[in-house]
Amino acid sequence: MRGPGSIVVSDQQASQQLPTLRRFLQYLQPYRKEIPLAVGLVLIGASTQALGPFLIGWSIDHLIMRGNFKGLMMMMGLLGLIYVGSIQAIRGQIIRVGWIVQRVLAQIRRDIFTKIQSLPLSFFDRSESGDLMSRLLNDVNTINQAFGQTIAQMLGNLFSLLWIIVAMLLINFHLGLVSNLVVPLMIVTTNLFARWARRRFRVTRQTIGELSAKLEEDIGSVREAQAFNRVRFNIEEFNNLNAANRNANVQAVAVTSAFLPSIDFLNTLATAGVLAYGGYLAVTGEATVGTVTSFLLYVQQFFRPIQLLSQFYTQAQSALAGLERIFLLLDEPSQLQDAPNAIEMPPIQGEVSFENVSFGYKPNQLVLKGVNLHAKPGQMIALVGPTGSGKSTIINLVMRFYDVSAGSVKIDGIDVRSVTQGSLRRQIGIVLQDNILFSGTVAENIAFGNPQATLDEIEAAAKIANVHDFITTLPQGYATRLGEKGATLSQGQRQLMSIARAVLIQPRILILDEATSSIDTRTEELVQDAIARLLEGRTSFVIAHRLSTVTQADQVLVIQHGQIVEQGTHSELIAQKGVYANLYALQLSGLAVD
Repeated sequence: MRGPGSIVVSDQQASQQLPTLRRFLQYLQPYRKEIPLAVGLVLIGASTQALGPFLIGWSIDHLIMRGNFKGLMMMMGLLGLIYVGSIQAIRGQIIRVGWIVQRVLAQIRRDIFTKIQSLPLSFFDRSESGDLMSRLLNDVNTINQAFGQTIAQMLGNLFSLLWIIVAMLLINFHLGLVSNLVVPLMIVTTNLFARWARRRFRVTRQTIGELSAKLEEDIGSVREAQAFNRVRFNIEEFNNLNAANRNANVQAVAVTSAFLPSIDFLNTLATAGVLAYGGYLAVTGEATVGTVTSFLLYVQQFFRPIQLLSQFYTQAQSALAGLERIFLLLDEPSQLQDAPNAIEMPPIQGEVSFENVSFGYKPNQLVLKGVNLHAKPGQMIALVGPTGSGKSTIINLVMRFYDVSAGSVKIDGIDVRSVTQGSLRRQIGIVLQDNILFSGTVAENIAFGNPQATLDEIEAAAKIANVHDFITTLPQGYATRLGEKGATLSQGQRQLMSIARAVLIQPRILILDEATSSIDTRTEELVQDAIARLLEGRTSFVIAHRLSTVTQADQVLVIQHGQIVEQGTHSELIAQKGVYANLYALQLSGLAVD
């Protein structure tokens, strides 16, 4: 099941491999001082390998054919030194290149994570977290497999090819031309297979992203799957995506596996050409036996790098497909940028106004239409209405998670678009119905919005939130580590900790989204008491479906279809006998309507 955030690479994008590679190479700029050493080691390794066949051929003609045993021993010693030097150079180049590549990959991971953190919420509305994780983990790992260990060998092989071609042409120009007749065929073959493989590997990267998204979603909802007897259906969905990924990989391997036999055929063809023409030259006296032997060795060396390059090429196609997905993510526009002249939000007093605000998550589909509201400092504003009416959208706009489509949202008379997002959100606290706790300690979770807080400050916030006594019963108290999402705690305990988290940052504006739902009566009393303390002296926006929780609100806004249809205190709205009064009466009678 492909999510709305999946990125499909078009045929036009298929021609953008070189720009993708050039962009990847830009990550090497910080290491331009280390690169010459690595390249120097590559050149040494490649040149020493290319020197061996020449010396062997020379030894046949000038030492073996003349019976010079002493000279032959000395040559063997020289060849030994050359090959030892080659091994050390290759070892050094692998270490240096690996050192550089690992730092490049670490930077790419940082860039991806930083980008994900800075993207607007609208991006996540159409994207799957599993697919994003796949880009950070699977795609980067594919790049590591291609470039982390083998790129040094690939560079060495490329230089070896150049040295071999030059050596063959210098030893015997005509025989060298015959030996290299297969090079154009090799280039055409490689280009053809590369084009096929790129398309196949793009599909593999896309399907692994979809598979990761499905896996992340189903693992996180395994309890719901069992409760609704959906396990078998989830398994079938996973098997379908798994099969799609398998088929994509099989098709990619089918293309790349045909490449190596093609190179082997060209190798055989080149060897036959050297034997035929070289043998003719040797018989006619135009070439020596040592020369023909050198050429045969060079032909074998020539195609050994090609074979290794073909293996690298397979990995590189997958890596480039992964890079394309990564760069598409990095190129996503960060729509909510601070204005160039954005100022720091002054200390908030708590006045909030919506002036003819309209907003839609999608163009031409407005969720809010001409909303006007005014909250004075310290007032409690209750937002009620059916699901989808626009209540959560209003608080999203106060936090500036989104920008308005029309009108303005102002705090203390300042348009929220004219201040930095960080300075705005530092002064706004939020307590949601489903609060997220993390796998750190209790203290770290409470200090999530203020990591520099002292333990005394954390404990003080916990006491205000009525959760200190519970925390002291934990095995390590505030140092107790929580499981993923605080799964070991009850809903009420998580809610109290989230309230402590809000208390710690001392917000001037507080947002409560159904903060007392889904908890038992005893815990609800603790939560209500903690919220009452938290609300003191602060402007608050409270989303509530249970109208009994907002009877003390300074203003109750009834929202339907993105518009405020009624506004006033609880008593005033009851007296109007309109929508709110009807909802309240239904809830009192036990027919709660959402």
